[in-house]
Amino acid sequence: MLSVEINKQLKTVLLTPDGQLTKEDFENAAIKIDPFIAEHGNLNGIIIYTETFPGWNSFSGMIAHLKFVKDHHKHLRRVAIVTDSKLGDFAENIASHFIKAEIKHFEYDDLHEAENWIISN
Repeated sequence: MLSVEINKQLKTVLLTPDGQLTKEDFENAAIKIDPFIAEHGNLNGIIIYTETFPGWNSFSGMIAHLKFVKDHHKHLRRVAIVTDSKLGDFAENIASHFIKAEIKHFEYDDLHEAENWIISN
C-alpha cells in the first residue's frame, strides 16, 4: 500500500509505502494528486518517506511506477527521498538525469529537514 498525504497549504505530497508497491498504488496516487495539480497548479514537491525501499510486487508495479514518474515529474519542483536505503543515493544521482525536478536524498531520520528543503526557495 502507498499512503498519499497532500498538504494543500504547502503544495506538497508525502508518499509513504507500506509493503511492496503495486500498479494500483500508483493509479490511486494519481487519482488523488492529479485533481490537486489541475486545480492548484504545480506542486512544490513530493517527499518519498520509507526506511527501506520495499520494491514492487510485480513487473506491472514497476512499470506503473515509471509511468507515474513520467506523468508527474514536470509538475513538481523537487523530490525528497527520505530513506536509509542505498537506492536513495542512486535515485539522487541517476534519476536526476531523466526528470525535470530537483532530487535530494535525506536520511530516514531527517524528514523535517526534507520538508524544509521542499518548500525553500
